Amino acid sequence: METRRALAIPHPLGGERPLFHSPFPIPHSRPRTGFTLIELLVVVAIVGVLALALTLSVANSSERRLEGAAERFAALVAHACEQSELRGREIGIAISPGGYAFLRLDREGWRPFTGEDALRRRDWPQGTRPTLAREGRPLDLVPGEGDEVPQLVCFASGELTPFALDLALGDSRAHYRIEAQGEAVPSMTRVDAGP
Repeated sequence: METRRALAIPHPLGGERPLFHSPFPIPHSRPRTGFTLIELLVVVAIVGVLALALTLSVANSSERRLEGAAERFAALVAHACEQSELRGREIGIAISPGGYAFLRLDREGWRPFTGEDALRRRDWPQGTRPTLAREGRPLDLVPGEGDEVPQLVCFASGELTPFALDLALGDSRAHYRIEAQGEAVPSMTRVDAGP
């Protein structure tokens, strides 16, 4: 048997007062269980936005590390050339796929700076792909080598071997270029490869 229920509102003196009587029968409803489609879509949208934010954050973090490494390399090369001129001795720069080292020339040959010296060996951030060209010609960077003989030299006269070093991260098309055309202070630029 169907019942007709009147919609009611609470009465200030107690009880309920009918708002209006429905001409249609109102079936007894069961309590809701589960989620509505709208609720599910809202949750999926929130998760998507959070995933995008996390992805962009990680990508920007890697790019900032690469930019910092490029700036550090350029500054250390300028410092090495300044030290070379002040000391009156050549300082070499050996670059490998894993990092770079500054070398001093003594009677026994090229020796790396060690310890707490600003010119100690440094590693590139993980995933960095360095590409070196000297005087316009590309050089092969061999893993595990590069500490014995420098590819670049800061001369006591204040000059630096002309070079261009590109630092890229993973499959990114953007990279940083550090270059010098004989001057002791290299320049750094961000290079964005086409679409």
